[in-house]
Amino acid sequence: MPLDLARIKAICFDVDGTLRETDDQYVQALARLFRRGSFLFPGRDPQHLARWFVMRTEDLGTFLFGLPDRFHLDDKMHRVVSFLRRKRRPRTAADYPLVPGVTEMLSRLAARYPLAVISARDEHTTMDFLNHTGLMPFFHCVATAQTCRYTKPYPDPIHWAASKMGVSAAECLMVGDTTVDIRAAKAAGAQAVGVLCGFGEEAELLRSGADLILPVTTDLTGVLLECPAE
Repeated sequence: MPLDLARIKAICFDVDGTLRETDDQYVQALARLFRRGSFLFPGRDPQHLARWFVMRTEDLGTFLFGLPDRFHLDDKMHRVVSFLRRKRRPRTAADYPLVPGVTEMLSRLAARYPLAVISARDEHTTMDFLNHTGLMPFFHCVATAQTCRYTKPYPDPIHWAASKMGVSAAECLMVGDTTVDIRAAKAAGAQAVGVLCGFGEEAELLRSGADLILPVTTDLTGVLLECPAE
């Protein structure tokens, strides 16, 4: 077991691709677009092409999410996002599909560990997801892009969440699907689990320092609750 189970006192979860099936939503939307322009990609499966595109642009998306932090434009960016949000239709639970089994997993883990959400998205979007899906009661605290001066891949939100949960950052386990999640964990001195149900791929997650790779987030239950701590 590559994880030091005895060291884990709290768990931090990313949202998109980890608790929420965001990548599948993006893939389906792109696949529909690619089908309309299928003459440009002769012999290519639109679904396969869409998934390849989503996986390849994950690092670019992460970079763009982090730009406001780098140039201290967070407040201006959030005002723009808030304006655009007011123009769209209200979201419902159907807009937030969960990775299958996530609710049961969180229920079981929350009975043993304090849990936190660490998202690079804005506070409104993150809280909207947690409230619509009924997941909010499982979490001791929620860190968003607005919680700390710097968000992932900086370690700041993990340090913040650890303090809220009454543990050290080294006693936290970060669970996420991208290199950004893993890098933030390693910078904070935390252990990290990479999951393959989202945007990241195994090789890049391992290169970033993941201590363990799981096919899907809900496999974490078996690792933490069914494997004895050494």
